[in-house]
Amino acid sequence: MTLAGSLLLLGGFVLLLALGAPMVVAVQGLGIMSVPTNAYAAVAKYPLLALPMFVLAGLILERAGVALRLVRLAASLVGDRRGALGVVAVVVCMFLGGISGSGPADAAAAATVLLPAMTRQGYPPAFSASLIAAAGSTAILIPPSVAFIIYAVLVPGAGVPALFAGGLIPGILAGLSLIVPLLVFTRRGGFGADAPAEQPPFWRSLREASWGLFAPVIILGGLGSGMFTPTEAGVVAAVYGLFVGGVIYRTLTWRMLYEVFAEAAEISAVVLVIISLAAVFAHAGSTVGAFDAFAKGLIGLAPNEAWMLVLVTLMLLIAGMLLDAVSIYFVFLPILLPIMAAFQWHPVWFGVVMTMNLAIGQFTPPMAVNLMVTTKIAGVGMESTVRWVVWMVAAMVAAMALVIVFPELVLWLPRRLGYL
Repeated sequence: MTLAGSLLLLGGFVLLLALGAPMVVAVQGLGIMSVPTNAYAAVAKYPLLALPMFVLAGLILERAGVALRLVRLAASLVGDRRGALGVVAVVVCMFLGGISGSGPADAAAAATVLLPAMTRQGYPPAFSASLIAAAGSTAILIPPSVAFIIYAVLVPGAGVPALFAGGLIPGILAGLSLIVPLLVFTRRGGFGADAPAEQPPFWRSLREASWGLFAPVIILGGLGSGMFTPTEAGVVAAVYGLFVGGVIYRTLTWRMLYEVFAEAAEISAVVLVIISLAAVFAHAGSTVGAFDAFAKGLIGLAPNEAWMLVLVTLMLLIAGMLLDAVSIYFVFLPILLPIMAAFQWHPVWFGVVMTMNLAIGQFTPPMAVNLMVTTKIAGVGMESTVRWVVWMVAAMVAAMALVIVFPELVLWLPRRLGYL
C-alpha cells in the first residue's frame, strides 16, 4: 500500500469515528472472524489486570478524603504569598497523580476541593479550571500511570516498572513548568490577593496526609524490591485504600463503597472496550500494509532524526487534541514502532515522550477530557479557557523539549533502580 492509501485509511478511520460508525464496518473485507479474535486477544493480557486495580485504588483513596488532606499539606508548605493557592493546586494534582494514575480523575478530585477556594481568592474560574486541568494531566506521567501500563503491553522492551520510574522526573518537570505561567498571571492580574489563605500547621497536616502519601511508596517500593508484580501492586494499592478509608479515616460507608466499585468497573470497562476495538483497527492496518507504508513515508519526509522527532511530536500533539490516549496508542504505535527501530530510540524514553504529548492533549481543546471535567465543575464554557490554556501548553511543551533533548531525564532513574 502506498502512502496515499495509508492516509486514506487513517482519514477514513477518523471520519467513521466522527460519524459513530461501528468498528466492524471498517474491517468487513478482512473477514468477520478478525473482529472477535483480535478484540479478545487485545484484552487477554495479564499486565492489563493492573488497570482496573489502579483505577479502583485511586477512586477509593480520593473518596476517602485524601485530596482534602493533601491540599492542607500543600498549603502548609507553600504559605500564603500571592499565587500560593495556584501553586497548591499544581502540587496537589501531582500528589494525586501518584495515587490515581488517571488525568480526568485527578482533575475532578482537585477541582472539587480547590475551585471554590480559588474563586474566593480572586482567581477567575476559567483560569482555575485551565490550571487544574493542565496540572491533572501529570497523572499519566507520575507513577502509577494507567497510560504506561497500556504502552508496556503494546511495546516490546518497555516494562511497567521501568516506565513508572522513567516517568517520575518528567512528570515533576511538567508540573513545575506550569508554575511559571501561573506566577506571571497572578502578578499581572492580581489573583490570589483578595483573601489570604490560612496556613495550616505543617506537622499536623503531614501526619493527616501521610497515609495518602504512603500509597505511591508502597507501589514503587514493592515493584523496586521485587515483592510483587505491577498487577499485584494494583491489588495491594486497592486493599491499602480500603484500609485507609475504612479503618484510619473512617470516611468510607457501604454506600460509598458500592458507588466506588461501580464507577471503577464502568471506567475500566470503557477503557478495555476501546482497547479491544482499537486492536481490530490495528490488525486491519497491519494486514493491508498501511502502517508500514505510512512509517516509510514519514521517514522519507524527514531528512534527519531531529526533523523526525519534530514530525512525530506534531502528529501526536494534534492527535491528542482529537482522540483519547488509549486509541492513540493503538492507532499510532503500529506506525511508530518501525520508526523507533529505524532511529534506535529507547522504548522507555519514547514511551515517556509519547505520553507527555498525550498529557498535553488532555487539556488542549477541542476534546480536552481534563478541561471538560474542570469547566463543568467551574461552571464556565471551554472557549473561555483558551486564553489561559495556550500558555500552559507552551510551558509543558518546553518541559517536553527538555526530555527530548536530554534522554537521561527519563533513563537515569530506571537505570539506578536496575530496571534497564
